Amino acid sequence: MSDAGVAETNEQADERTYGGVLGTFPYAFRKSESRLFRSYVLVGGFVTVMLTLGFVLALIYLIGGSFGAQAGVFTFSRSFYVVVALAVIAPMMAPVLFVARHHRRGDADRGYDRALAASGYVFLLSLYGMLVISAPADLRDPASEYGVLAPTIEFFYGLPQLASLLLPLAAGILIYLVHRWRR
Repeated sequence: MSDAGVAETNEQADERTYGGVLGTFPYAFRKSESRLFRSYVLVGGFVTVMLTLGFVLALIYLIGGSFGAQAGVFTFSRSFYVVVALAVIAPMMAPVLFVARHHRRGDADRGYDRALAASGYVFLLSLYGMLVISAPADLRDPASEYGVLAPTIEFFYGLPQLASLLLPLAAGILIYLVHRWRR
């Protein structure tokens, strides 16, 4: 086989696959023509890496601080960290994974890419909303400092802390519904 044939085969292999989860981000970035989606790949990828690092460091801290603790509590806490990490990180990665799969199958659609990017950004905003709702009362800034957003912040502060889980849950479901609707 000539060098040209080998190069052509390598390009065809690159077109068909993206080599796992980590290769999905550059593949989706290259294949998408939507600037909104490309921005989500960068922003969502950065936030995913930072949150993953945060969860890993929190788990290390938990393991380091749990020497001498009861074994059942330690196992439950460690498992809970992993479940929460997956519940936060998986929906952030979902739009990129869906778009990469869509392009790999040859169904390139700029509207699909845009819609999933928008739903990914909604999920990121829902994480911020979750943090605002669940903030302890002594760490909350006065809502009047937020100007135009003051009524929204005041509304979020007024919600019970357990309601903070509803925003990311609804935004995660939204990502899936957008995927189903646009495909």
